[in-house]
Amino acid sequence: MKLRLLLSLCALVAVAVGVWPATAGADPFEGPPICATAGTALHGHHQGNLIVNGDAYVPGGKTLRVSGNLRLGPGACLDAFTIGTVHVHGNIRVGEGAVLALGCTPNSIGPFPPCNDVTTNDTVGGNIVAENALTMYLDGNTVHGNVISRGGGPGLNGDFINFPIKDNAIWGDLIVRGWKGGWAGAIRNEVGGDLVWTKNGSVQDTDSNEVQTNIVTGDLRCYGNSPAAQVNPVDGGQPNTVAGDKLGQCAAL
Repeated sequence: MKLRLLLSLCALVAVAVGVWPATAGADPFEGPPICATAGTALHGHHQGNLIVNGDAYVPGGKTLRVSGNLRLGPGACLDAFTIGTVHVHGNIRVGEGAVLALGCTPNSIGPFPPCNDVTTNDTVGGNIVAENALTMYLDGNTVHGNVISRGGGPGLNGDFINFPIKDNAIWGDLIVRGWKGGWAGAIRNEVGGDLVWTKNGSVQDTDSNEVQTNIVTGDLRCYGNSPAAQVNPVDGGQPNTVAGDKLGQCAAL
């Protein structure tokens, strides 16, 4: 997986029923480079739903608990790709052009964040659903429902931006459809339902659409991806373990 790009997003965060104070000059390991700015530090126990509209981060060593749903508005950015902890009781919804970065493991690539030998324990009680999101970085999380992404990305000729889904335990389905950008892949996930990877594209990276080393209880279905869904041994990729059917581009994976 290639090094992710510094994203240019806005820097105002609105929180439903309350606002955390902004943190100026935050440690760059705790804010950027996922978001353009550190924005607002989010932590503590939030009752009800939480809405983020702008840049925010979860500081290392802190915990954010949301008893309801978490929603990222259009163009928002939440950097929880830190050695902090996030527990969302309900669902996470990621709006158009938004960025969700959640979780941290030793397998994270690049100099940020400083995962080192730490694996965080972020959990989502429901689903993660993204509609035309710019990207998501999902690393080492437990999701009790589905992870579904429809559309999104910077476009085939846009900025080089990654979409890594790695080392997660997803109890339901993992579905990624129609994302266009620099690199995308599903690696070392445990999926309790189906893994569906369709119509995702990149003209910037021939290694994109890596679907490898996953354990899938249901079916593995891959159609219409360019480049075709692949196992990349150069990145340490191994064939997937699939209890159901392997179909389309993933028939041999």
